[in-house]
Amino acid sequence: MSKEEVIGVRFKKLGEISYYLASHQYNMNDLVVAKTKNGRMLGKVYYTNRLMKAADLPDQLLEVQSATDGDIRLYEQNIDAAKIAQRQIANCISELKLGMKLLQVEYTLDKERLIVYFTAEGRVDFRELLKVLASKFHLRIELRQVGPRDEAKVVGGLGPCGRVLCCSSFLGDFLPVSIKMAKNQSLSLNPIKISGLCGRLLCCLQYEDEFYETAKRAFPDWGQRVTTQEGTGRVEGMNIIQGIVKIRFDKAPVLVDYAIEEIEFKSK
Repeated sequence: MSKEEVIGVRFKKLGEISYYLASHQYNMNDLVVAKTKNGRMLGKVYYTNRLMKAADLPDQLLEVQSATDGDIRLYEQNIDAAKIAQRQIANCISELKLGMKLLQVEYTLDKERLIVYFTAEGRVDFRELLKVLASKFHLRIELRQVGPRDEAKVVGGLGPCGRVLCCSSFLGDFLPVSIKMAKNQSLSLNPIKISGLCGRLLCCLQYEDEFYETAKRAFPDWGQRVTTQEGTGRVEGMNIIQGIVKIRFDKAPVLVDYAIEEIEFKSK
């Protein structure tokens, strides 16, 4: 199976990682310039030179160039220009009374394109806004609607755990999260308790799901009948971390804790 020597590049602090052909040896955090779906952008090397299976890579791999001092100055100028543009665009949105929330604005490195990220509860007719922005900035304008998770990533904040949001501090890609993960961990299914600031299920539900999914195989199901030295009862609770099963006996309507090793039941 063929392999390619590639590097992984991030164009935003916690953005997705894109792979490019390695023209020479790169170091972590080296600044490079590469072509992206948005245009030419400046990014940082996140994964240094490594061999990867061609099947795991994009069909068309491009090369990167080491960023020059001129590229870096242009990038810094674009950041300042984007801040000014964001204020101007926010004013335009307010004047047109559009139901959209402006999140972020960025220029491509060559300043041929201005990308505007926003959120909205529904569809927004922004044709008039595009006309206004095109006449104001005289370049290609792209309006991109993003979801609530992307909004939380940009805005930031503190999660219910009291720590800075995972998505805005270290989490690069959003991993799939399901209500099943909360059930596996015996968490309350109250939406308020298992949802983040974005209103979606907490990303951290995914972190320990593999452990719970594996560990619960050694436990009986909720409601399953089990046998102990004191008699037969029904499972009405468990603590997988502590290895405890809560049993309600047929003869006495009380919950009793037993270690998983102390009960007998039909395995799954």
